[in-house]
Parts: sequence; C-alpha cells; structure tokens
Amino acid sequence: MNPLSRVAIGSLLILAGPLAHAADGQAIFNRGGQNPAAMACMGCHGVDGKGIAAAGFPRLAGLPAGYLAKQLRDFRQGSRKQAVMEPLAKALDEAEIDAVSHYLAQLPADPAPDLRRQQIATDPLTRLALYGDWGRQLPGCVQCHGPGGSGVGEHFPPLAGQPAAYLAAQLQAWRIGTRSNDPNQLMVNVAKALSDSEVEALAGYFAQPAHQEARP
Repeated sequence: MNPLSRVAIGSLLILAGPLAHAADGQAIFNRGGQNPAAMACMGCHGVDGKGIAAAGFPRLAGLPAGYLAKQLRDFRQGSRKQAVMEPLAKALDEAEIDAVSHYLAQLPADPAPDLRRQQIATDPLTRLALYGDWGRQLPGCVQCHGPGGSGVGEHFPPLAGQPAAYLAAQLQAWRIGTRSNDPNQLMVNVAKALSDSEVEALAGYFAQPAHQEARP
C-alpha cells in the first residue's frame, strides 16, 4: 500500500471515530450495554431522552457529557445512591459510560424560559429562586444554574423542565446524605437550609414549562 493510501485510510478512520462513538452510545441508550444488567436508558428516560415527568424520571437529553459521565461514575462509587441507577451504572464499563454520555449530550432539548436575575420578583418564591436569602446563606438558584435554570457547564445542571418530583427528591437526597457528590458541599448546605415547603415549591417552580411569577 502506498503512503498516500495509508494517509487516506487514516483520515477516514479519524472522521469515522466520532460517528462510531455516537452510534455506540445510541445502542446503549436504546438497548442497553454488553452486560445484561445494563438496561436500556430509554425505558425510564423516554425515547427522546427528555424524561418522563409523570414518573419523576429526569431529562438527560442535552445535558453536558462530562456531567452525565460523572453522575454514572458517582452511582458506581456510591457517592450518589439510587436503587435503579446504582446497579445499572456498575454494569457499564468506562467506554460505555463515555459513549452514552456523549450521545445524550448531543440530543436536542427544549429551551429554558428566559428568566433572569434582573427581573423584578414580587413574591417570596420567585425571590428565593432568583436572589436567594443571604440571611440564611442561600444563593439564588439561577446564580449557579444559569438564566431560567438552564444549566451552566458541567458542574451546574439544568433545573428548568425537570420533573418536580425529581428535583424535590434530589434536594432531599442532599439533605439526608444519599447524595454527596458535590466536592464543595454547596448543595448539601443549600438543601439543609431550605424548609420542606420551600423544597416542594422550588421544585414545582422550575418544573413549569415557563416560569410564571408565583402568587403570594
């Protein structure tokens, strides 16, 4: 084989790499991993990866690949606990975790409402979501999770559009210690400072398709 042919084949393999990676991730999402215990993701998270709100299963579509991969590894290591996800994550190997995370990250997701801290909040719930309560060392949710709760980078996932039951369950998990995968303990401290009624109210607030200012 002449050198030009080798270069051409090498270029094709490089170009095909991302496509093959995505195809593996799609197969894992639709049918599960090589280990029979690694069940298909779509059964709980929907055929489009946008979650199943009625069952409290979160949206994965469009979340950063780094965030998704970290959560799967945290389920494996025990710093995040959930009866279904722990054995599933343990059944995936490293390549499968990376492949399905990259596949999910490129799936389309619904845009978050354009709610910003500069807006006037006329009720306690909206003030808590936008500005927090610094008397209790509580930052506003959107200060870390971005405008409208749309998410920021790999460390602050979207809140907007996630099922209320899922958001409330995560806040409770931070409070009781079944989720402890925040190296700075930021969410642990936030969740413990919130009352039960605030947990439920904030979860419902960000789960709305479009954030409307709550009434007092």
